Amino acid sequence: MIIDLSLILVMGVLYAVGVYLILDRSMTRVLLGLMLMTNATNILILHAGGPAGLAPFYSKDIAAEDYSDPLPQALILTAIVISCAVTALILGIIYRSWLLSKADEITDDAEDIRVAEQDAFDKEEDAAAEFDASEFDADEATREKAFNEAEEKKKISQTSAQQTVSKKGD
Repeated sequence: MIIDLSLILVMGVLYAVGVYLILDRSMTRVLLGLMLMTNATNILILHAGGPAGLAPFYSKDIAAEDYSDPLPQALILTAIVISCAVTALILGIIYRSWLLSKADEITDDAEDIRVAEQDAFDKEEDAAAEFDASEFDADEATREKAFNEAEEKKKISQTSAQQTVSKKGD
């Protein structure tokens, strides 16, 4: 019980610090925040996997409930590989940014400022929607009657097609 509670507490702290660091404008802090959040996610997957059990090797003597589930470990290994790749990518971006501008901070350019200052109302998106009649406006009995009529027409057309084929065969 204490171990589960401490893992959940550590996971919460890692998520909180990771989100705080990701919201900063420094790319190095964003990278550290992303690394903390991936570690917190790995702990979450590990905790969601349930209690530890026996190794997942098959034996006739061991009941199926006693085995540990290998899926959480596989997911964690996959998450580690992906986080390493993303970390390498962000490190490359940080290095290139440092070479070009001797800083790793994300700055606002003219387009960012223009978008931030523009009005939030968009005439096309925020206009009132026109009334559109639906094919589902009728009640259940009317829809069922229309469906049954369509089924009858389908049966009649199938029987007439079968009769035509049988007449050609004679």
